Amino acid sequence: MVAAAASVDPAGWQSLLGEMLLRIGHRFVRVESRRRAGRFVQGLLAGLARVNCWTVAEQVGDRAPDGMQNLLSRATWDADGVRDDLREVVVEQLGVEDAMLVIDETGDLKKGVESVGVQRQYTGTAGRIENSQMSVFLVYSTPAGHTFIDRELYLPESWAEDQARRDRAGVPAQTLFTTKSRLALAMIARALEAGVRVGWVTGDEAYGKDAAGLRDPLEAREQAYVLAVACDHRVPGPGEESVRADERAAALPKRAWQKLSAGAGAKGRRYYLWARLRLHPAGKTGYHWILMRRNRRTGETAFYRCYSPAGSRWPTSRASPGGAGRSRRPSRPAKNSPASTSTRSAPGPPGTAGPPWSCSRTPSSPSPRLRLAAHRRPRA
Repeated sequence: MVAAAASVDPAGWQSLLGEMLLRIGHRFVRVESRRRAGRFVQGLLAGLARVNCWTVAEQVGDRAPDGMQNLLSRATWDADGVRDDLREVVVEQLGVEDAMLVIDETGDLKKGVESVGVQRQYTGTAGRIENSQMSVFLVYSTPAGHTFIDRELYLPESWAEDQARRDRAGVPAQTLFTTKSRLALAMIARALEAGVRVGWVTGDEAYGKDAAGLRDPLEAREQAYVLAVACDHRVPGPGEESVRADERAAALPKRAWQKLSAGAGAKGRRYYLWARLRLHPAGKTGYHWILMRRNRRTGETAFYRCYSPAGSRWPTSRASPGGAGRSRRPSRPAKNSPASTSTRSAPGPPGTAGPPWSCSRTPSSPSPRLRLAAHRRPRA
């Protein structure tokens, strides 16, 4: 949405925003709330260094943040209905038959302990364990562009089981602890049930490792996916025993690797060496692969678990994991950088969550990550 403003003239941008606000207007009970929502969106799109009710209110000319705070906490409007309206607009503008749905999560750093879901956990925003609030997002991606179409706030078990804390924060009784994979699955199901045509679902290894929570349900829907997994992910071997993904990669002959583009980068096409192996999991139907992507210079290799209900050719650069965004884990994530807000968590000591990687952080065993900065590219 932010990048869209740079691709049209200011008058045209304001017209597009006005059309969108008219479309969602019926989701607001009072006209004052509808108008304030429009001003709030204008503030969000202003590129503020810090975004909160105070800075947004100041940006749009309000003397105090009370109105914005009321909009978010007390005003009556249908947030899920607005989400559905936005999804319809996105599909109308960007939609194709084989669009991609991309799962990713973002951590917001917090200083206090009262924000819903806040706890000490690993967040890519800081690149370490910090006091933060986690959300899972669903991105719709096509050659015309990509943007968010759904979101779910992650409520950790420490919050879900603390009734007093829930009551103070106003957490609804029906909101229970749900894993991030299940939150992602719920968003995917909403999109599919709304008639969104999807070719592939993709996400990082926090989601690829969860067979019961995500991979198996997607297969039950016959929904194709390409999900990152760790280098120590176990896959069926040549015999009856399973082996590590990186062991299977190391055993491949040189001729098994093909040079293919993962999409355009700042310096032109981004070429990697790719290989894939057909898998035959017991009791499974459809087509299963382990897909491997190797950096031609460093030898770093990323791994992806893939499924399709029917046979599939090599994916195009847009449908490949690299086409959804640069797929790598930086050794030093930039603090508060949009490119480093993809976050993951794994069980750690009580009250904390740590980074999920279990493999050695060496060139031979990287941990791939998929991330997107929501924007829309202008049509040719």
